[in-house]
Amino acid sequence: MPHVSDRGNLWLAAGLRTPFAKIDDALSTLDAIELSLPVVRSMLKINGRDIRPDLAIWGTVAPNLGYSNIAREILVDAELDQTIPAFSTAMACSTSMIAAFEAAGMLGTGGRNLALAGGVESMSRIQVGLDQRLSDWLRRFFKARSLGQRLETFTELRFRDIKLYIPSVTNRSTGKSMGEHTEEMAKQWKIAREDQDKLALKSHENAVAAQADGFFHSLITPVEEFVTDSLPRTDTSLERLASLKPVFDQTSGHGTLTAGNSSPLTDGAAGIWVATDEGLSQLPDEIPRVRLLDWEIAGVDPSKEGLLMAPAYAIPRLLARSRLAYEDIDLWEIHEAFAAQVLCNVAALESRDFLREKVGIESEFGQFPWNRFNPNGGSISIGHPFGATGARILSQATKELAAMSSGSRAVVSICADGGLGTVALLQAP
Repeated sequence: MPHVSDRGNLWLAAGLRTPFAKIDDALSTLDAIELSLPVVRSMLKINGRDIRPDLAIWGTVAPNLGYSNIAREILVDAELDQTIPAFSTAMACSTSMIAAFEAAGMLGTGGRNLALAGGVESMSRIQVGLDQRLSDWLRRFFKARSLGQRLETFTELRFRDIKLYIPSVTNRSTGKSMGEHTEEMAKQWKIAREDQDKLALKSHENAVAAQADGFFHSLITPVEEFVTDSLPRTDTSLERLASLKPVFDQTSGHGTLTAGNSSPLTDGAAGIWVATDEGLSQLPDEIPRVRLLDWEIAGVDPSKEGLLMAPAYAIPRLLARSRLAYEDIDLWEIHEAFAAQVLCNVAALESRDFLREKVGIESEFGQFPWNRFNPNGGSISIGHPFGATGARILSQATKELAAMSSGSRAVVSICADGGLGTVALLQAP
């Protein structure tokens, strides 16, 4: 069933983001709220003009015990209009993309026409918690009303319960990291190490060229003295990438994922505008904008499919609804969690058996047009702050697509932990 709004056009307008930095580097002193504030403040005051959204949705993946609704806390700390409704969302790497979809579904009714969506991740400031058993014991201990009750409770404490909870990049149900899951996918789809390194190299080359051309200038707001992404490398090569050792499978002798062909742990925040026709008129004309034609959300069973394979289901379903083939898409922006994950999904998209037997679609989509893929770099080179990646990719795609001829289309795709994926279909006005 199409998700196209029956309340007129829906639009995405390019937002802003912080420069992205590797964990424990240039942004390491800022927490998730502090990282978000420069982005939100800059988006809501453009060239001295105040912009007031009707709704704000913001997300982060790593939990923090200091708040439950980061979107609201950001508006409060930014000293913005407190009458703006704000709520938080989370969907692993798709967090700020799903925020945009949620906003799109809420616009056009109740006087809501303009929404601020986005997300953030401060990987350098992950909060460590107490193990659940230790937390339970502490609650019982402090609820005790007498010294005797406290002494009795104290005897219940076991040494094995004195543990800290440290959030990790692993899937809760499987206990495996994203990289371990992707190694399994790479083996299943026979993805060669050399092909992964080639994709990673191209990501860096494209990002470096985009930096040199000034493509990111209008998409980035400075954070203190930090003004540009620090992760794209000018000195990498296939030889350098080939020299790196596997990270997630070091024992079998067949590991292919390395630090060079995987996205790095990253700090950063990013936002995107979502609007109706009326809401779009509130934004300055110089902000790039594109139509949000349709979107799709997919899920797979990680015990039967690769954990990050959901986009291979969502993309053909999305295109089939509009009777489009791969060549009909002028721009492909695909999240590069790992080079292998991108290559596995594209291999599935080009497999007639997969499309027919797994996705249940008989349509012919053709060959994937690699010459239209991530022309300004992707997550491997730019970085991947989990909650911010969706808004980063959507804004990047919006700016690129808006400069193309009228009617040009883009597909934006993100895989997410839990066997999930989100995909958007955009069109230049």
